[in-house]
Amino acid sequence: MKIYFTIFCLLVSTVILAQKPKNSSVLITGSIIEKGTDLPLEYATVVFLDVNEKIITGGITDTKGYYSIEVPSGNYTVQYEFISYKTVKINNQKLFKNTSLPTITLEINAASLDEVVIRAETTEVQVRLDKKIYNIGKDLTTGGATVSDALNNVPSVTVDVDGTINLRGNENVRILINGKPSAIAGFGSTDALRQLPAESIERVEVITSPSARYDAEGTAGILNIILRKEKTIGLNGSIATNFNYPLGSGVTTNINLRTEKFNLFNTSGFRYSDAPGNAFFDNNYFTRTIIDDETGETILIEPTFNRTTEKRNYDRLRQGFNTNLGIEYFLTEKSSLTATGFLRLGDNETVTTNTTNDFAPANSLQFIRVRTEEEKEDDTSYQFSLNYENNLNDNGEKLTIDLQYENDEETETSFISERNTFPDIVDLSGENIVAIEDGKEYLAQSDYVLPIGENAQFEAGYRGKFEETITDYNLLEEDGITGNFIRNDSISNIFTYNENTNAIYTQYGNKFGKFSFLLGLRLENTQLKGKSTGEDVTTSDDFSINFKNDYTELFPTVNLVYEIGDRENITLGYNRRINRPRSWFINPFPSRSSEANIFQGNPGLNPAFASAFDLGYLKRWKKLTLTSSIYYQYETDAFARVQEDTGQATSNGIPIIRTIPINLSTNQRFGFEAGILYNPTKWLRLNSSFNIFKFETEGFFNDIDYGTENTSWFSRFSAKVTLPSKIEWQTSGMYRGPRNNAQTETKGMFMMNLAFSKDIIKDNATIAFNVRDLLNSRKRQSFTQTDTFTSESEFQWRQRQFTLSFTYRFNQKKERPRGSGNVGSGESEGFDG
Repeated sequence: MKIYFTIFCLLVSTVILAQKPKNSSVLITGSIIEKGTDLPLEYATVVFLDVNEKIITGGITDTKGYYSIEVPSGNYTVQYEFISYKTVKINNQKLFKNTSLPTITLEINAASLDEVVIRAETTEVQVRLDKKIYNIGKDLTTGGATVSDALNNVPSVTVDVDGTINLRGNENVRILINGKPSAIAGFGSTDALRQLPAESIERVEVITSPSARYDAEGTAGILNIILRKEKTIGLNGSIATNFNYPLGSGVTTNINLRTEKFNLFNTSGFRYSDAPGNAFFDNNYFTRTIIDDETGETILIEPTFNRTTEKRNYDRLRQGFNTNLGIEYFLTEKSSLTATGFLRLGDNETVTTNTTNDFAPANSLQFIRVRTEEEKEDDTSYQFSLNYENNLNDNGEKLTIDLQYENDEETETSFISERNTFPDIVDLSGENIVAIEDGKEYLAQSDYVLPIGENAQFEAGYRGKFEETITDYNLLEEDGITGNFIRNDSISNIFTYNENTNAIYTQYGNKFGKFSFLLGLRLENTQLKGKSTGEDVTTSDDFSINFKNDYTELFPTVNLVYEIGDRENITLGYNRRINRPRSWFINPFPSRSSEANIFQGNPGLNPAFASAFDLGYLKRWKKLTLTSSIYYQYETDAFARVQEDTGQATSNGIPIIRTIPINLSTNQRFGFEAGILYNPTKWLRLNSSFNIFKFETEGFFNDIDYGTENTSWFSRFSAKVTLPSKIEWQTSGMYRGPRNNAQTETKGMFMMNLAFSKDIIKDNATIAFNVRDLLNSRKRQSFTQTDTFTSESEFQWRQRQFTLSFTYRFNQKKERPRGSGNVGSGESEGFDG
């Protein structure tokens, strides 16, 4: 019972949302400390019950253990609670004037410690007006894993084999770190998340109906990753090490020092991995037709080869270091200043061996070629941020200001050599590619929160984000006669991309009885500019390689909650979103994964706009929690990647196939999702989710109809069992159903993880063993069909991996939660409703 009281009060910590009787209110203050240490208990719960034991209102303590709660005047029983501590009640309190109650001392309840551990080791869900919050808990399968791996365990989220993150099957998702865009997550790319340790995550906020407080970017919604920052007084921390097969290792340290005046925190990690991968392509080419520009006659062109197969082997060596160092200084009891610095260093090498077989009609093998690409990538990212927070009074009035600077420098060199090995050994012309990318981003943000009365809250703010990315791409091609490398001036270029966004927002929330609402409006102005420079930067396409776009849009949001009971509610949300094209979607110069397969950006790409509706239901029982949603989204100018025959051929006569992003006319998406958390006993915890969705798209490109419709689904299941000798065993599985677009059908994919762990050294350390992708089945298999070619492919980013990990904690309890308060600077608070 006490746990549910705690959850209730945590959900109403931002604004006290109890019903207000007609009689006057009084202010009740006091403090709570821990018995034996006299340390303040942060986020302890204070509940006021009437003569019928009905909860009238409540609140939680701050970082000093103090509470200040406005209460309708009357007679109450005051109840003090904290997870794993014995509950204290003070009966018959006559509260008819402002009163300071005596300091309350809570002592640990040893009988409840097992229950606390269970709660800490399972993923919990909290539902607020504008988001769902998943506390990752102690997930054994993420030991020694990355943030990208951990996200694959979050309901509603799937991570494709190439690292693409999807929310409800939609990849247009915005990734935030501590409530802000960040170099920690990469500049629009998710590659950086593969280098960060999963141990750095506190929780993940799945925001499918974002309020006006958040960026309008991301038509699928937002994933807000909150990083760990300990709040316990004193010096504490942990160190985690892991060893992998295929060869890999990593070390992650978390250190925190907190005093009355400051909080110093650091998370650092080093990772090394030698991860092999593979891919296979089987392309068939057909007769194509072209129209002669002069005569208007139709000309039939037969392919030189009617079939080509490619077998690729990837040998990836990844070395990375990252550190996040910050200090929070408490200026006064109500204000603080937090400065953080983040650094990520990457030194990666990849050798891709591509073996190509060319077949003539009758499936006769004509040539075998081996193309080897040796790629080196040096990546340096750093970020500095400053956060000022001032709780202007005891009623919740608050001002926050954030400043942030980020820089990402990446140098990628590739040397490509190629030779025929059948029927004769012939060395072909090689290529040398040097790509240097430099990205800078500045962010300024301010938010103001003003409570109005007991239940209402007004909020307003500004965010400015100014980004520039410069890509210097040089292609040198080997002269077949002299052996010299000559610059290709038609492809080599410097592409400068600028994206500047200024936004202001306001929102208002209130509660009337069991009904709560949060209404918001966001105004965003975006300027996109692209400029290409080079000696011969021309293109045969209709779009211009230099562009400048400027648009201003309004983004309304509506979030409603009706509380059927203390453990049951219904939510309804509406929001309008935007999906801006990233720099590589706009860069018109092709990059090549192979000689015959290229990716080319589209400068004519317009932003996509979506209107989304979400109807949710939450029900909690004693041992089971059910969450469910029905959602609908209508998107205009939706992005899609299509493949087409360029009409050009390689020096060996193989048609060049281009992948290019386009704007479709519309995209409609309907879906249903449900999740269950079930803890039937202390030794068994079950977690399952299911999502089914249908989408319909309409649109033409180059006179080809790319309209289609498809129904797909994905599901995951996790079971955690406590074996004798306190050995933990966890098994999780995920299945992603088959799906298709206008050109490509992708088969279903199943993945299973297995893990065991055991606490040792008086529960101060944990040793764990896990296997990710136990069946080695996480492969993307797809089939693409057009009028001029078909392509069947299989891609596996990483093979089955075995990990042995060891974690040691000092002055730190094993995941014993002290509530779910804010973690990390810049994180926005929610209006709980």
